[in-house]
Parts: sequence; C-alpha cells; structure tokens
Amino acid sequence: MDSQLDWHSARALLEWQVELGVTETISDTPVNRYDAAAEAVAAAATAATIAVAGAQPAAGMDPVDLARKAAAGAADLSSLEAAMASYGHCDLQKGARNLVFCDGHVGARVMVIGEAPGRDEDLQGKPFVGKAGQLLDLMLAAIGLARDRHDDRAVYITNVMPWRPPQNRDPTPAEIAMMLPFLERHVALAQPEVLVLMGNVSCQAVLGKRGITRLRGQWTKAFGLPALPMLHPAYLLRQPVAKRDTWDDLLALGAKLKGQA
Repeated sequence: MDSQLDWHSARALLEWQVELGVTETISDTPVNRYDAAAEAVAAAATAATIAVAGAQPAAGMDPVDLARKAAAGAADLSSLEAAMASYGHCDLQKGARNLVFCDGHVGARVMVIGEAPGRDEDLQGKPFVGKAGQLLDLMLAAIGLARDRHDDRAVYITNVMPWRPPQNRDPTPAEIAMMLPFLERHVALAQPEVLVLMGNVSCQAVLGKRGITRLRGQWTKAFGLPALPMLHPAYLLRQPVAKRDTWDDLLALGAKLKGQA
C-alpha cells in the first residue's frame, strides 16, 4: 500500500488537525532543539543584516526596497491592501489563511498598532478578534472609545504584520523590515492624530526599541505623530496585575485626546 498522500489529502488532514487545536507536532526522530534554536538565531541575524544594510538577496532584488516601492505606489487604503496581498516576498504569507489588514473606522483620531495576527485573527481576517481583542475592546470602552463608532471616539486598528507567524512566534527582524514600509504608508493614509503601540513587536518596528514594561506610559513620536506604548492585551491576560499600569496609560490617552496632555 502506498503510504504517501497527495497534496490535497495532506492539506485536508493538516487543516483538520489545526481545527482541533493542534499547535505542535512530534516527529519520528528526536530533534536537538538547542541546535535548531541556534540555527534560527543565525538565520534571523543574517536576514536582518540583509534588510538593514541593503545587501541584495540571491534573486538580485532587495525585498525591503520592493516593499517601499509597492507601498509608495498605493494611493489609498484599498490599493495598499492589494499591494500587500500581491507583495509575495514574505514567507509568512504562504502559511496564513488571510491577510489581516484593519478594523475600525477610517479617519479615527486613534490608531492602534498591534503585533501580529493570532489564530482567530488569521481565520477571520481582522485584527484583535480573539480573547486579547475582547479585552482591548473593554480597555477602549473604559475611556469611551470603540472600533465600531464613527465619531471622534472611534478607533482604527491594524498590526505590524498582516500574516500570522507559525505557532504565534515573534516575527523576525527581516520580516518586520519588509512590512515596515507598508505600515508607514498605512499610517499616512489613515491620518490618525495619535498612535497606540501595543506590545514589544510594535515598539521594535516603529521605535526600534524593545522592553515594553519600561516603554509603556511614556509619550514619544512615531511617524511624526504622538505615540503611546502600551502593554499588549495578551500580556494582560497572563499578568492581570499589570492592568493597573494599563489603566494609567488609558487615562493618559484619554487626557491627550481631550487636549489635557
């Protein structure tokens, strides 16, 4: 009996396991995780060097430069989303079900920039729709904001990464570098007054800094706009005691919108 599956059968079985909640697989042979981790770090460092230094990849084209050109050519949000969908140089796109572009009201005063989609976001094609998204809605509601409003209390939401990384890992420096031109163009087209940077990955991408527990609550500038780093709702679900700090940050955001800060 032929034990090999055709491509369609293998994909169907894989999707069935994902629907059941499988997030890890066990192979027939042992894997040295220390070696694998070292290889992953080395690969990320090499990719980051290419992205930052502008070195040309094997194909002879810099994916970051291609991203800049594609983003610059987008005249509106619809064309920007289309440009991201056809970009084709980020491997995350190959394993994602949907491109997660935005949610909320275009033209809102506040633009929330999250990190990357999770499983629920990947399935629905919208940012912050899982448990972390439900908590985010409660956080915003505490100061009178909502993604489903269409007035000066509206919120617009996006992510640094439009595609879900495998096992919800952090995106690599190279992946962030490829998507940063699209994010910058996204902010320019959405025209918010204030940015909220949710989590470490957002701060790494926009500010070039990590350490969200130190950065949170301190107003800074990003893309020429006032920006407030805040703890990601997923972190708050793991560390509920940190909600006290987040409440202070929400009050600071509310005061900024009222012109009091």
